[in-house]
Amino acid sequence: MADLLDVDTAVARIIEGVTSLPVETVGIDEALGRILGEDIRADISLPPFPNSSVDGYAVRAQDVAGASRQAPAALTVVMDIPAGKAPDRAVGPSEAARIMTGAPVPAGADAIIPVEDTDSTWRAASSSSLPTEVRIYTSAQPGANIRPVGEDIQAGQTLLNAGTLLRPQDIGVMAALGQALIPVIRQPKVAILSTGDELVSVEETLTPGKIRDSNSYTIAGLVSTYGGVPLRLPIARDTLNDVRRLFSQALEQQPDIVISSAGVSVGAFDVVRTVLDELGEVNFWRVNLRPGKPLAYGHLRGVPFFGLPGNPVSAMVTFEVFVRPMLLRLAGRPDRVSMATAIVGEDIQSDGRRSYLRVRLQRDNGRLMARLTGTQSSGALMSMVLADGLLIVPENASFVRAGEELPVALLREV
Repeated sequence: MADLLDVDTAVARIIEGVTSLPVETVGIDEALGRILGEDIRADISLPPFPNSSVDGYAVRAQDVAGASRQAPAALTVVMDIPAGKAPDRAVGPSEAARIMTGAPVPAGADAIIPVEDTDSTWRAASSSSLPTEVRIYTSAQPGANIRPVGEDIQAGQTLLNAGTLLRPQDIGVMAALGQALIPVIRQPKVAILSTGDELVSVEETLTPGKIRDSNSYTIAGLVSTYGGVPLRLPIARDTLNDVRRLFSQALEQQPDIVISSAGVSVGAFDVVRTVLDELGEVNFWRVNLRPGKPLAYGHLRGVPFFGLPGNPVSAMVTFEVFVRPMLLRLAGRPDRVSMATAIVGEDIQSDGRRSYLRVRLQRDNGRLMARLTGTQSSGALMSMVLADGLLIVPENASFVRAGEELPVALLREV
């Protein structure tokens, strides 16, 4: 394995010097799931005015001191304050204002009495006429049932930091602040093409010797999952002219990364390598990894290029190990792989390369048990469909005995 580059060195070379893409501004409707590019500070307080937290009556606390059902306080109702309407006068001694939840508290009032603690039958959904008097059956402390200015957010407060993955609640708070345009990290654009004379498109009928292109769809899904924008191109045939044409077409999209699958094995690499040498350079080829040894990494006119293997599992594994770190850095996202430790449920033979084996995971007495999904052929796409995780067998290990513990990169929560 001396001629193979070790996995960690390869990853380090790939991500060296990679930083997040520039900030762009998008409408608030487009910001969900994006990475915030700048801190968001409140330019107003929320709520911006004191408002009622209940349907009831705005009063002066001193006017209802000692009130009870046996000895209610009788107050004159001087106005009605629905939500969205500003009070047109203050509440004076022995006066009350009927008020809805969320409506501004009038000057003079310092407490809200819930409608249940009065003789009123009014509810927020009612259109009943305004009573002339209300009887209050309870006392109240100043501030009761009033949301003060800035209870939620204070003007000048930093609410969201740059680098935040925007969730629905984050979008909501920016909407409440009137932030219609959101600064976010630009999403990486990834040009994707499959190569091979044996490939046909998904719509075509299979003929002898042909298979459908699945890799470009799988890779596009992975790009989207990790915050990129996939740009799928047509299939390139195994000729210099067609590979050259499709690579040039890929570069016309002004991508941040170009990914091809197939055409990088020992017997097929000449065509891809020739075009790479014409348009850029090859940084390394072949990594000490299973599945996925025939991995090429380089640049096409300065744009990072990944030549992934053609076998579906190898393409997915090499994407996870090598492409994902760069894609996430460009997108401004943290690269956090969900890891676990599992007990190996069966003896495993290995060939000395770092191996990523597809396993099903099950909990047994609080311990995580890992069993192979079946065939570990790099062409068996169902082995990835069935897998809960990738069991990582370290370099130079030729045999793993059942009962040993190994790390697992989780593909889904278990």
